[in-house]
Amino acid sequence: MARALNAHWQSQLFAAYALQEVLDKPIDGETPQSRLKQLGMMTVLYMMHQSHEKLTLSNIVQITGLTRNAVAESIDPLVERGILTETIVKNSMGRGTARQFEFCPEVFERLKLGIDQRKPQT
Repeated sequence: MARALNAHWQSQLFAAYALQEVLDKPIDGETPQSRLKQLGMMTVLYMMHQSHEKLTLSNIVQITGLTRNAVAESIDPLVERGILTETIVKNSMGRGTARQFEFCPEVFERLKLGIDQRKPQT
């Protein structure tokens, strides 16, 4: 039960973190529509992360049904904000390259701090 509760708190804290990072800290020239797309993308990426799926453009396109350009438009500002890191890896066929993303470790450190603060003191 504690593990399920921990996962619930982490999900709630992640949603609050996403709102704070995207809505409270706009990037110059960014539209409100772009910020909302980023929030939606962060939710998808977090669910993929929790399922241990690789965060590649191809996987994200497959899950969301969006075009590669639409996915990139939502992901690139998250990289710029420092929420995601990007690496170039071999694609699934091993012949070309693919963009792969990961959440910055600081994201989960902040979430862990938030969960620890909610634990009852003994």
